[in-house]
Amino acid sequence: MTHDSIALGEDGPTHQPVETIASLRAIPNLMVFRPADGNETSGAYKVAIERRQQPSLMAMSRQALPQLDGSSIEGVARGAYIVSDSLDIPDVILIGTGSEVHLCVQAAEKLRTDGHKVRVVSMPCWELFEEQDIHYKQAVLPKETKKRLVVEAASSFGWCRYMGSEGAMISVERFGVSAPGGLAMEKFGYTVDNVVAQAKTLLA
Repeated sequence: MTHDSIALGEDGPTHQPVETIASLRAIPNLMVFRPADGNETSGAYKVAIERRQQPSLMAMSRQALPQLDGSSIEGVARGAYIVSDSLDIPDVILIGTGSEVHLCVQAAEKLRTDGHKVRVVSMPCWELFEEQDIHYKQAVLPKETKKRLVVEAASSFGWCRYMGSEGAMISVERFGVSAPGGLAMEKFGYTVDNVVAQAKTLLA
């Protein structure tokens, strides 16, 4: 599946699948992957081939994305994993999928220069993360860190389980806009500066 977000751009507001990822995640026994780069795409494909007893779907970004330091084929197989981290228990966790993970990585670098302890988690597949034991889940998303910012260019529906009671999300709660993809992303707040600002709001 392609054209995974409002970055589709000029094809019109209702052609941008802001609700599609949430609806696909609601389908029982379907593994939904939204990979962030080439490593995660390879990891998703590997899982799909190995687990033929259930269907897999890969929601691919239309725009070019950077190859991330810290992305992991093995991490994809566990549904979510740490892409970058501070040495201590984080003050805030940035959780991203797909094309938004690189925004979280860049935002984390800026936040660290201000003295904040920041973890970035990529969560390409909810279904696989839910299969992990409690110890792994706790290692990735420690209950001690209640400040969590989810960044996904789609509806927030369902994210409350990972966002927590003190978290927030940069999401799209309406149909998109007819504009160049980059401009559409900027309009809805998918910029490094806005991720930094929203994280600082949580930390205030």
